Amino acid sequence: MDRTNSTLKVLEAKAEKQLSWAAIAEHVGAAEVWVTTALLGQATMSPEQAAKAGEILGLDQEVAVSLTIPPFRGGAIQMPPTEPALYRLYEIIMVYGPAFKEILNEKFGDGIMSAIDYEMSIEKKEDPKGDRVIVTLNGKFLPYRKF
Repeated sequence: MDRTNSTLKVLEAKAEKQLSWAAIAEHVGAAEVWVTTALLGQATMSPEQAAKAGEILGLDQEVAVSLTIPPFRGGAIQMPPTEPALYRLYEIIMVYGPAFKEILNEKFGDGIMSAIDYEMSIEKKEDPKGDRVIVTLNGKFLPYRKF
């Protein structure tokens, strides 16, 4: 089964069972953002993780096995994104991206933040003026190699 169809089956099962991404991730034994990413078809689960996801979601064996196949990453959404929640992140990069790069290079040198050796978390902070979204990006610094 291809990853697009697997994603649809995952979303149907999640809705039917009224599970949160956090509950699924806890059952799988990995970070919420990563498990969600894998179940949406953008990361590869180990056979053990896929089996646990299949168990909690009640997925067919074929769907669970498809979660172990390396995906074609990055094609899940159009660019620029039209979904407002995603477009705001795109807008943040357009506005603050040059400052991010300058400060990163000033503090670390010429390089980039890894999106492979990387972790992300999303938290909610209650605030009387309106709840706050806290997104933490935690990636290894990769200096450009000179040769």
